[in-house]
Amino acid sequence: MTIDLREVERIAQLARLRLDAGECRALTDELARILDYVRQLDVLDTSDVDPLDHPLDLADATESDEPRPSLDREDALRNAPQHDGTCYRVPAVL
Repeated sequence: MTIDLREVERIAQLARLRLDAGECRALTDELARILDYVRQLDVLDTSDVDPLDHPLDLADATESDEPRPSLDREDALRNAPQHDGTCYRVPAVL
């Protein structure tokens, strides 16, 4: 796939970017070089490579979800800009 000035202008419009003519020309050249670089992967034989979603073999990167004591209410409200003694006070959002 080659990329031309019209394609860069279309992509810029989709991305809601305002680019002047010089920026469009520069991006056309840069995107063409990027696509050429990525195209080099076409020569690799990946038929026996399994698809992966992460480069490292991770089983579970999250901590287990176990109940534990909560923060004391007074400690939780101590640094609140405004509170009523039991809850945070925030401006209404409508």
